[in-house]
Amino acid sequence: MKYMLLVYLNEQALSETEREQCYVKSAELAREIHSNGQYLDASPLHPTSTATSVRVREGKRLVTDGPFAETREQLGGYYLIDAKDLDAAIAIAERIPGARFGTIEIRPVLQITGLPAT
Repeated sequence: MKYMLLVYLNEQALSETEREQCYVKSAELAREIHSNGQYLDASPLHPTSTATSVRVREGKRLVTDGPFAETREQLGGYYLIDAKDLDAAIAIAERIPGARFGTIEIRPVLQITGLPAT
């Protein structure tokens, strides 16, 4: 089953050096789960200051600068994995470096027909 592991953290919590170290550790984890056949994709995201949100209400598009919501922790990146069950996904999530100072949200990916193959 596919799981999306969403990495939430306070963007201001890390120094630039700590952030770079986190990227290195995250890449190491990605390579490790790739060797186990569980890796599908992963990437950090640019800061929320670069976000644009789009909503359509009553047929009209509303575009605003900034993230969907202002919160203490922001979506900082993701891993898309293939795991046999939730317990296996949790075992990977707890190894994500961001889990030590943020939150990892685990969501099963809903498989629907008609999507292009990757």
